[in-house]
Amino acid sequence: ELKEIVFVIQSQSNSFHSKRAEDLRRDILKQAADLGKELPTVLLIHQIDRHEGAWTILPLMRDFSVTYGRNSSWIFFCEEDTRIQVVKLLETLRSFDKSKEWFLGKALYDEESTIIHHYAFAENPTVFKFPDFAAGWALSIPLVNKLAKKLKSEPLKSDFTIDLKHEIALYIWQKGEGPHLTPVPEFCTDDVNSYKVDHCATTFSNFLPLCGEPVNKEDVFVAVKTCRKFHGDRIPVVKQTWEREAALIEYYSDYADTSIPTIDLGVPNTDRGHCGKTFAILERFLNHTSPRIPWLVVVDDDTLISISRLRKLLSCYDPNEPVFLGERYGYGLGTGGYSYITGGGGMVFSRTAVQKLLASKCRCYSMDAPDDMVLGMCFSGLGIPITHSPLFHQARPMDYPKDYLSHQIPVSFHKHWNIDPVKVYFTWLAPNTEESHNGKRVGYNREDL
Repeated sequence: ELKEIVFVIQSQSNSFHSKRAEDLRRDILKQAADLGKELPTVLLIHQIDRHEGAWTILPLMRDFSVTYGRNSSWIFFCEEDTRIQVVKLLETLRSFDKSKEWFLGKALYDEESTIIHHYAFAENPTVFKFPDFAAGWALSIPLVNKLAKKLKSEPLKSDFTIDLKHEIALYIWQKGEGPHLTPVPEFCTDDVNSYKVDHCATTFSNFLPLCGEPVNKEDVFVAVKTCRKFHGDRIPVVKQTWEREAALIEYYSDYADTSIPTIDLGVPNTDRGHCGKTFAILERFLNHTSPRIPWLVVVDDDTLISISRLRKLLSCYDPNEPVFLGERYGYGLGTGGYSYITGGGGMVFSRTAVQKLLASKCRCYSMDAPDDMVLGMCFSGLGIPITHSPLFHQARPMDYPKDYLSHQIPVSFHKHWNIDPVKVYFTWLAPNTEESHNGKRVGYNREDL
C-alpha cells in the first residue's frame, strides 16, 4: 500500500532548494490523493534533524527504524529534481518481497578505480554497484532495522564523507555479508520528456537551473589561488580556456608576476593547506572590491570552470542570504563534525556570507590548515548551512561514472593529472559544445575523456 512507503527527499535548507523539495512533496501527496489512497509520509531531510550529518542518511537509520519499523515497508529516497510516477513506483516495489532485505536503485559503477572511492575494488571496480541518487533508491524496512541495530552496536566511524552514494553502498554491503544493490530498470534518469520513459517509475530533470536572467558578468568576482611554481604551466591553461568568460578576475600568489599579473598577498606558499591565503582573499574581496559585487568565486589554478554556467546557476540564489555553495564533503559527521565545500571544485560565496564569516572571530588555526575544512567549521559554528550542488566536481571527468555525468550540465572539474586540461574544458565546459580554439573550430567527443 502507498501508506507503507516513507518518501525521504534529500533536501537542503537554502530557500531555493527547500522550495523545490516542498514542490516535490506536494506533487507526491497530490498524486496519492488523486488515487484516492491513504497519504504516505513525505519527509524533507533538512527538516528531520538539526544534526549536521542528516544529509549522510546513515545517522538517521535508528530514527527510521523506531518511527516506521512496524507500519511501513519501504523507505524511498530521492533528490529534489527526481520526478516520481507514484502508480508506477507502487507497481515496481510490489514486485519485491517486502519481508526480505532489499537495497534497490539505478546501478552506477566505476570503470576504473578512482581516488574519490579510495581506489576501491582496484582489480575490477565494475563489480561493485552503487545507486544513482537522482533516479531514487529504496531500502526495505527489514534492512533498515538491521542497519539500525548495527549502528547501535557499532557507531559510525568519524572520518570523511566524500561520495555518499558509494559509501552508503559499501556500508550496506558489509564486506559481502550484507546485500548488494539490486538494479531496478524502472528507476531512471532520463528526462521526463524522453521517448524512453514509458516504463519508468522515476525520471530526472536533466538541466542547469535557471531562475530568470543569468547574473551579470560584473556581479561575479573570480579569485584564482596560485603560487610561483605553477605560473608557467597552470596559469596558461586558465588563460586558454575560461579566463575570457570572467569579467573580474585576479590571480593571488606568493610572488608578484606582472606578466600574468599575479598579486602577492604576503602569505608564503605552503605544501599543505592554504587557509591563510584564502582568508586573505576573503578580506581583500570585502575591503578592496565594490560593495555592489554580490558574488565571490575562489578556485585553484588547476580548476576548470564554466563561468557562463555558474552565472545561470547563481540566478537561483539570493545574494542577500549567506550562501556558501559548491560540492559538499563531510568530516566526522557520525559524531557531530561539520560539512564543508571542497575547494578544488570551486567555492562560491555571497558577499553576505563573507561579511558574516569575517565579522565572527573564526579564523585559521594555522596558516597551512586546509582552507575548505576551516571554512566549513566556521560556517557550521555560525549556524550557516553550506549549499551543495552536484555540478561542481573535485576530480576529473574520468573519475566519475559516465552514466552519472550523462544527466548533468557540469559547472567545474579539477586537476590536470594525466589529462589534456584544455581538451577537457572544450569538451565539457566551454560555452558552446563546438568552440573556436586558436582560430579553428573544434569539437571533442565526451566518450574519449
